[in-house]
Amino acid sequence: MSRIHEALKKAAQDRAQGSDTGTSYDVVEAPTEIRPAVLLEQARLKLPRDVVESPQFEEFKRRCVYRQWKLDPRGSVFLDAKVQKIGAERFRTLRSRLYQIAESRTLKCVMVTSSVPSEGKSFVCANLAQSLVHKQNRRVLLIDADLRASSLHKLFGAQKSPGLTDYLRGEAEAHQVTQQGMQSNLFLIPGGSDVSNPSELLLNDRMKNLLETMKGLFDWIILDTPPVLPVHDPSLLADQCDGVLFVVRAGSTDFELAAKASGEFREKNLLGVVLNHAEAGDAYGKTYYG
Repeated sequence: MSRIHEALKKAAQDRAQGSDTGTSYDVVEAPTEIRPAVLLEQARLKLPRDVVESPQFEEFKRRCVYRQWKLDPRGSVFLDAKVQKIGAERFRTLRSRLYQIAESRTLKCVMVTSSVPSEGKSFVCANLAQSLVHKQNRRVLLIDADLRASSLHKLFGAQKSPGLTDYLRGEAEAHQVTQQGMQSNLFLIPGGSDVSNPSELLLNDRMKNLLETMKGLFDWIILDTPPVLPVHDPSLLADQCDGVLFVVRAGSTDFELAAKASGEFREKNLLGVVLNHAEAGDAYGKTYYG
């Protein structure tokens, strides 16, 4: 049985047993092995190199919008002293898994999704990005592509607009919607102004061009996308990303729904499952809160 299948099954079992504690915190646990065999390519590519002075990046950074972010401690395992030791370590483990995959294939743009809303994908995106930027000289960009329910700006205490929708509608350039906040190499493109046609915007050429441009400037791009089952956007966006992380909330996510949703990415660089809100002492390790 694959680790991905085990993670989905574990979430379903917790749900059936009613093990959800009801806490308002999120719990995230990375599987021991998040690489399906199909991703174990023979060719070995170099890890992202340490950042050197890049005139293109420095110019882009100079033109970006600087905001004084105020992170919500409940949404960051790196700020809450009660959970920092365990929580941050779990995200470092997830970071290490991604670097292991990057040893054998190109991995720069990672999409994070789930089967249904409220499974913690935005929480995973925010903390994974903070973990990645803590590795020396890494440039990390977060993009909120969940245009129907954007929330990354709330976790960072950032402004919602101008953002991705404003860029996709041609009303702003990339640097005008990219915010630099608390750390010099962590950047955010928030969701932007509310729109009535998010699917059409996400699938137009400007989205593809944005990702291609940002891949040339950043070491990692983390894309927060809508849940899979309500809309088809994530399945199509996956074609523009190097890999997909699928978030499952233990004690909540229906196994059949999760299996159906994750199945859409098995031919689209599915990296693995992040089990959210796991119970202490289970097969995936200790609980931690964020």
